[in-house]
Amino acid sequence: MKAYLISLVVGLLVGVIYNLLNVRSPAPPVIALIGLLGILVGEQVPPLLKSAWFKEPVALSWLHQVRPHVFGSLPKGQRPMERSAAKRSAAESQRQG
Repeated sequence: MKAYLISLVVGLLVGVIYNLLNVRSPAPPVIALIGLLGILVGEQVPPLLKSAWFKEPVALSWLHQVRPHVFGSLPKGQRPMERSAAKRSAAESQRQG
C-alpha cells in the first residue's frame, strides 16, 4: 500500500512540474522518453552515492548495480532454425511437466 501512495504523490508532483513547464499530458513522445530516461538514471544515483559514502570503488557499483539495471540483458540472437528448435523443446517440456 505504501508503494501505491508514494507513486500517487510522485505522480502528482510530476503533474505539477508538467503544468509549470507548459507540457500537456500525454507528453510528446520525445519529452516522455527523456523523462523515463531521467527516472531510470535517477534510480541509480543512490547506489552510486552509497558506494562513494562507504569508500567503495564506484566502478564496482557501476558494474554490479547500475549497468545491469540501466542496460539490462540483451536478447540472444538465434537463427530461425535454432529458434524453432528451442520453441519445440520448450513446448515438449511443458507438456511433460
